[in-house]
This record gives sequence, structure tokens and C-alpha cells, in this order.
Amino acid sequence: MGVSGPIRVVVAKPGLDGHDRGAKVIARALRDAGLEVIYTGLHQTPEQIVDTAIQEDADAIGLSVLSGAHNTLFTRVIELLRERDAADVVVFGGGIIPEDDIAPLKAAGVAAIFTPGAPTSEVVDWVRSALAAP
Repeated sequence: MGVSGPIRVVVAKPGLDGHDRGAKVIARALRDAGLEVIYTGLHQTPEQIVDTAIQEDADAIGLSVLSGAHNTLFTRVIELLRERDAADVVVFGGGIIPEDDIAPLKAAGVAAIFTPGAPTSEVVDWVRSALAAP
């Protein structure tokens, strides 16, 4: 996938997880790196997140999940993107995600998973690389 204009990323906190510091740190790092960032705030449903991504013509969705519901929430966002003919939106995420869950999430369509301690520069570099124009 190649983005010709500025990369647009929706950063979202799905589900009941009320801890958004990490999502805000990533949103700020992406913004400071020159990307356009739409932060949805807390307690978003997968449907709200996908609606926002489509309305904002986002190139990617970054999900942050600390509640343990990552398998359900990540896969639901991907299913909804496919249903809405928006499967070209790249989904990546981070949070408290056990190592054993990363491979199945990637198999389901999550492009990258960042676990606690990942440097923000790593996330920024990955997003730029994944969405670089050819």
C-alpha cells in the first residue's frame, strides 16, 4: 500500500479499557512525526472506530488494548473494515498482549503488534514504512 499525501491514522481505545496514556503517547509521537492523527478517545466500539476511519479517510487504525479483550476487539475491527469495503485500511496495535496471541492476531489481519516498552520511534518508523508511497 502506498499513500501519496500525508498519512492519516486513527488511534483508538476500544472496549471498556479506561487507560489511555499509551494511546495518547503514540498519537502524539505520530503527530510530531508529521502524520495526521485522529484520536477517538476512550470506550469506543469497533463500529465507532471503523466509522471514524472511513469518515476520516484514514490509511491506518492503531488500537490500544490493555483489558485482555484484544482478540475479540482487533478481529472485529478487521471484520467490519472488510464488510465496509475498507480492508485497505492497515490495522496495527499495542497494549498488554501475550506473546501467544500475537501470531493469531497477525493471521487475522493485524499488520503489527507493539508490546509495552516499544519505543515510539519504532512505531513511527513502522507506520511510515508500512504506508510509504511506492
